[in-house]
Amino acid sequence: MLFKGKTAFITGASRGIGEAIAIRLAKEGANVVIVAKSIKEDPRLGGTIHTAAQKVNEAGGKGLAVQCDIRDEEQIINAVQQAITVFGGIDILINNASAISLTNTEQTETKRFDLIHDINVRGTYLVTKHCLPFLKKSSNPHILTLSPPVDIDPKWLAPSVGYTISKFNMSMMTLGWAQEFKQYGVAVNSLWPMTTIATSAVKNILGGDILVNMSRKPDILADCAYYILQKPSKDCTGNLFIDEAVLKNEGITDLGHYAVNPGGRLQKDLYVN
Repeated sequence: MLFKGKTAFITGASRGIGEAIAIRLAKEGANVVIVAKSIKEDPRLGGTIHTAAQKVNEAGGKGLAVQCDIRDEEQIINAVQQAITVFGGIDILINNASAISLTNTEQTETKRFDLIHDINVRGTYLVTKHCLPFLKKSSNPHILTLSPPVDIDPKWLAPSVGYTISKFNMSMMTLGWAQEFKQYGVAVNSLWPMTTIATSAVKNILGGDILVNMSRKPDILADCAYYILQKPSKDCTGNLFIDEAVLKNEGITDLGHYAVNPGGRLQKDLYVN
């Protein structure tokens, strides 16, 4: 029960990667604050804050469902306060909530551009800002953001400038915060997959069931988070991790069980060679 008594605040945790990380930490006894908008299930997406919190409880942790749109600063402040009231502190922040739109400049509507940046950049920034005072009080505080390695080669930027710069901004915040928060002993890292991950976004936006079958399960990122978050915060900060490298560092090289279709072809992620 490595995380027993520790509290993780996870955005976008009602489904997919966020939910998988929540359940993984719950298996180690963590308190998990499920922060997301969904209180009614959308059949195309699946999952709500309440179903995720129930899974956390069933896995051995303590779940707290908090409805929150991270575009709204007052809702963020309220969510953080609920976490403190119920669990007394915050030890881990997972910046997982994200909006995606793989469209070129002409095809990206202004409202979609604003949504992407309000969630991915502004939302991540404000959630981190309001969790920081409580993270500073933790004995081993970690911030982990789901964002890719920063590479300004035009081949990464050109296909979807609006979305890509928002994700690179998340990673640049990681690098900046790692230095800024070093004085407090708060670790700040990012994590990104080598392959596509079987989530509702991959199915509904990127490539349907065909791409899902060429993807890995969210569990691979949950296990990576488990390994990263247990490390001493003063020694593990400022990294833009790739999942395969994290597992290799732990001596894990057989990743077949993470595949949706074991033995089948895997699709590399958008931002990795």
